[in-house]
Amino acid sequence: MPTVSVKWQKELFPAVEIDTSQAPYVFKCQLYDLTGVPPERQKIMVKGGLLKDDADWSTLGVKEGQKLMMMGTADEIVKAPEKGPVFVEDLPEEEQVVTMGHTAGLFNLGNTCYMNSTIQCLHSVPELKSTLIKYPQSGRSNDLDQSSHLLTVATRDLFNELDRNVKPVAPMQFWMVLRKKYPQFGQLHNGSFMQQDAEECWTQLLYTLSQSLRSSSSSENPDTVKALFGIELVSRVHCEESGEESSEAESVYALKCHISHEVNHLHEGLKHGLKSELEKASPSLGRSAIYLKDSRINGLPRYLTIQFVRFFWKRESNQKAKILRKVDYPLELDVYDLCSEDLRKQLEAPRQVCTLPSALMNLSCSLYFIGHLPFLFAWSFQFQHPNYKILRDEEGRKLGLKTSDKSSGSMDTAVKKACCRGIIKWRWRII
Repeated sequence: MPTVSVKWQKELFPAVEIDTSQAPYVFKCQLYDLTGVPPERQKIMVKGGLLKDDADWSTLGVKEGQKLMMMGTADEIVKAPEKGPVFVEDLPEEEQVVTMGHTAGLFNLGNTCYMNSTIQCLHSVPELKSTLIKYPQSGRSNDLDQSSHLLTVATRDLFNELDRNVKPVAPMQFWMVLRKKYPQFGQLHNGSFMQQDAEECWTQLLYTLSQSLRSSSSSENPDTVKALFGIELVSRVHCEESGEESSEAESVYALKCHISHEVNHLHEGLKHGLKSELEKASPSLGRSAIYLKDSRINGLPRYLTIQFVRFFWKRESNQKAKILRKVDYPLELDVYDLCSEDLRKQLEAPRQVCTLPSALMNLSCSLYFIGHLPFLFAWSFQFQHPNYKILRDEEGRKLGLKTSDKSSGSMDTAVKKACCRGIIKWRWRII
């Protein structure tokens, strides 16, 4: 292979090899590596004119040591970035929180995982936070006890502290007020605070907030907690022995997934949880009798909470025992068959709308694992259907939250009313 020298501008590149078995385009690529001038911009003077990409070397008469002239403008040299790529996991903890959109965590004050999980779960509900912000520091109503007022104020202040900080927060004030209101959370064993039930903390705190916010004039909704978390149940109570039958209505804050050797799936556990046996006095028999209670969902909240009932009482040992059975759950939970006939009729219209391809459900909910304690689930529903954004913006404005001004259009009244009551499909992401 002959070697030539190539002069480009003020530079001279000696001993450049030419592979005459390859097309001249390959030679131009070699010069591109040396000069940074792309092959399409290169003008190389040879015998007979300019060197073409597909020319035949044998006809060009290139000799050993020949000096070739090249013209052309080089590409701008790519400069190395001043700062290299930074991965999220390499950022300081404070910056990771901001980048990922997470809020501050909570320090464990000694077996307080049950309390921390409950707080973080409720803190993720924007409607509850917006209501607590308006709760007055003083001036409680006469029908509210002082301890309930102080616990509500402590919850509000802790939420504000979590929003202001990126580093973990020590919920000491809230814990002190919680133990004063509910002394069972202050039980000691060998000088240390005992582990407690997260579901019990969840229920007690929701009950307190419900009482406080209901009596407060700061809330437009007379019962904010019930509107967000309350599940309306209608039950048929039947005694097979006497034939007596009655109906009952009640409101609860969580559905229970009862676990037994027959339960392998969340849906099966929910069905078991809606059926129970009661022993009470029978007017017709004049004595106690067994009644069967079969409940159905008659109203769904914005956030549906589900408890895995993993503890039961062992009579032989007179202590609690934990059920370690594995229970599967789907990526999408549909509780339509658990609803009452009246609620099913109200949900028929939005269900038909949301079965269209443009109205697929969006993964938008949270699943909270509470260590070795019973599981608590915080759910919310969200649609990709265009009308859903209109509905959320309308509700957001009422709550004083930031909303988009670009939403337009109107929503069918029947669909809007049913969506406000709660579509019966939820999906979640594990966090």
